[in-house]
Amino acid sequence: MGGGRIDVYLDIVSLYSYIAFVDLLKNRALLSSHSVEVEFHPVFLGAINISSGNKPPWTLPAKALYGAHDARRSVARHPGLVIQTPEDLMAVSVTVLPLRALHHIKQTRPSQVFEATLYHLLQTFWTPPNADLSQPAVLRSALSSAVSVSGRNLFTPAEVDEILTAASSQKMKDALKATTQEALDRGAFGCPWLWVTDKEGRGEPFFGSDRFHFIYKFLGLPYQDVTLLPPASEGESERESSSESKSKL
Repeated sequence: MGGGRIDVYLDIVSLYSYIAFVDLLKNRALLSSHSVEVEFHPVFLGAINISSGNKPPWTLPAKALYGAHDARRSVARHPGLVIQTPEDLMAVSVTVLPLRALHHIKQTRPSQVFEATLYHLLQTFWTPPNADLSQPAVLRSALSSAVSVSGRNLFTPAEVDEILTAASSQKMKDALKATTQEALDRGAFGCPWLWVTDKEGRGEPFFGSDRFHFIYKFLGLPYQDVTLLPPASEGESERESSSESKSKL
């Protein structure tokens, strides 16, 4: 059983892309043990919305009101994840410059460097004080402060210059456009858009950061679904209470 591939199309401006990214990194080793490959593809959500006829959820009052609850619940599933929505999300939503930079890094550096940079930019965008990565000077600062797991800078000042220059090149403009079109060709209307291919080569789309149980089932992986448990007996409740009290001592 097992085997397959998960292609993840995501944009920095998408909170649920960030959550899906964190979830996949957390389970990366397990997925690898089941021979499932994971690859992340930066895409421009704005173009996907326009081409698919979709609109940002915060532009519809009812969706915006519900979205605040949904975001809080989704973030709470990942302890330690600190999120603050930018004051004017629309104003900072044109993320083409950092997305092109990520494409250049992906093409020229090891996958570990690309993913570490993607993680850093997501954190920088969504964690207070919410950096506006559409600004070249802000992106330069973010790339300069990106570090590896060992704490070493991912890029030298000269490499940051190289990345920013490449991000404005026609080659990277074309790369972002092509990858965004690839997501659209696979049915995307938002982010994260996941195209999952099983071991037989059959592919299906999945949308959002909370569809992994469906993905695991499609891939034939062992997983534990959401299960409602019966009420705890009085004795079990007392034992749990006693255990919690001891853990606080």
